[in-house]
Amino acid sequence: MGDIAIHLADWGPRLFEAAILTLVLTAASFSGAFALGLILEAMRTSRCAGLRHVVGCYIWVLRAVPLLIVLYLLYFVLPDLGITLSPLLTGTIGLVLVHGAYMAEIFRAGMQAIEQGQWEAARALGLTRLLCLRLVAIPQAIRHMFGPLIVAAISVLKDSSVCALIGVNELTLTSRAIMSETFMPLHVFLLAGLFYLALGWPASMLARAVERRMNVRSAVRHTTRFRASKAQACLASLAR
Repeated sequence: MGDIAIHLADWGPRLFEAAILTLVLTAASFSGAFALGLILEAMRTSRCAGLRHVVGCYIWVLRAVPLLIVLYLLYFVLPDLGITLSPLLTGTIGLVLVHGAYMAEIFRAGMQAIEQGQWEAARALGLTRLLCLRLVAIPQAIRHMFGPLIVAAISVLKDSSVCALIGVNELTLTSRAIMSETFMPLHVFLLAGLFYLALGWPASMLARAVERRMNVRSAVRHTTRFRASKAQACLASLAR
């Protein structure tokens, strides 16, 4: 640790710049994956069977193919088709395509957690499907999806390191460059790991706090329902 402190003045600014780029890449990729996952889930629940099959195949393929293969296809194959993208844009698109498939599964689980009676009550009130989603389903589903979404954001952060292999100058590539200059891989990558920990740890703590809060609310809700049903049973017995 003493050696790391000695070299921190030299390595710190470069790693800090790379950490900022890693955050930008993570934020852009997560936002795009969130939007894509929402679109995919809306398409998967449509009445068109062909559209549902296409979305199902997309999700199945993108969850099965490694991220690196997707990045290589975008970075090396698209130029042959006349489309040349920067490494940063290529990495962002690759992360969006892959993690959008995982986001769709998170949205599916969140929607399935809503009781069927909620949908039936919304339809009984004459709400359209879009209004059902906006006013009834999504506000309730967000509570179930918040924790998994934070975990997904951490996964995007960690997977952003794969973008170093196509030339994105984020934390991993910068660390490898410093290692090539200093021949101190242990010190450099240990410091890079600390940077990743500093970026991901707050989100991890937030996910735990949200999970604890939701567990407490769920326990209170179940207790309230149990007491209400018990009170109704007592009143029914007295009425007899």
